[in-house]
This record gives sequence, structure tokens and C-alpha cells, in this order.
Amino acid sequence: MIDIINRRHLLAAGAIALAALSGCVTASDTGPDDIVETATEAGSFTTLLAAVEAADLVDTLKGPGPFTVFAPTDEAFAALPEGTVETLLLPENKDQLVSVLTYHVVPENYPASALAGTSGRLPTVNGAPLQVNGRGDGVTVEGVTVVTADVQASNGVIHVIDRVLLP
Repeated sequence: MIDIINRRHLLAAGAIALAALSGCVTASDTGPDDIVETATEAGSFTTLLAAVEAADLVDTLKGPGPFTVFAPTDEAFAALPEGTVETLLLPENKDQLVSVLTYHVVPENYPASALAGTSGRLPTVNGAPLQVNGRGDGVTVEGVTVVTADVQASNGVIHVIDRVLLP
């Protein structure tokens, strides 16, 4: 009889423990999404994501990284001279599109805290360096303001910028 009671207590304790632990697992426990998924969920990078797809860079930005992406918003792309985005998206201009997009990507993870209080050049994936200035009120890259810093992704960080960088 004691064995049956102990078994019941053990099963009940196990069920309670499993129920308690199941409440601990949330979506955030799986960590942040990759850069492409994070940008997609943000909702303000439709043009950037269309360009990344046209340039065949989706798999790269979903890769292990780490990357720092200076991501222009849809408004930043809209501020370019009329026809610029459409021209870059043409298949015959893919090399130029890749050059522009990879100029926004640094092959390391640089959170804003690593850039604050410093000034210098960071190498980009396209080979041309970016001048970054973290002195003063925030961070600028090639004179363009980082309007939102440190959007975390599983394979790096996104810094939202208010203009498109042109190499």
C-alpha cells in the first residue's frame, strides 16, 4: 500500500514539475530571429528587403554572421532621387545593387556601446570602409544618423539609419 501511495505522490510531483516548467518556455527563449526575419518583423524595411532579395543576399544575411547592418528605412529609400530604387532593382544593375547593399554591412557585431565615444573606419562587406562617429549625441555613419540602435538579431545587430549610404 505504501508503494502505491509513493508512486502516486511521485507521479503527482512529476506532473506539477512538468506543468511549472512548461510555463517557463516562451518564444523569447528561442532567441532573436536572424537579420532578415528581424527586419521583416519590424515592418519598416520593405524596400531594403526587396533589394536584398533582388541582389540574392537573403541567404547571406540569414547566415551565421556576425553582421552589423546599417539598415535604411523605407522612408530613407523614398528620399533618394526619383527612379533610383527602380533602376537599382533592374536585373542588369545587380552588381551595383550588391555594391550598395554590402556597403551597409560590416562583417562583425558592433553594438552601439562599442561605437560610443569613438571615431574611426569600419570595413564593409563590399570592401570600402565606413566612417563611424560615436562621439557626441549618438552614432553617425558617413554623416548619416543612427536613429535606432541595437536591434538584436541572432546573427548580429541592426542599426536603423535615416538615409541610404552610397559607396
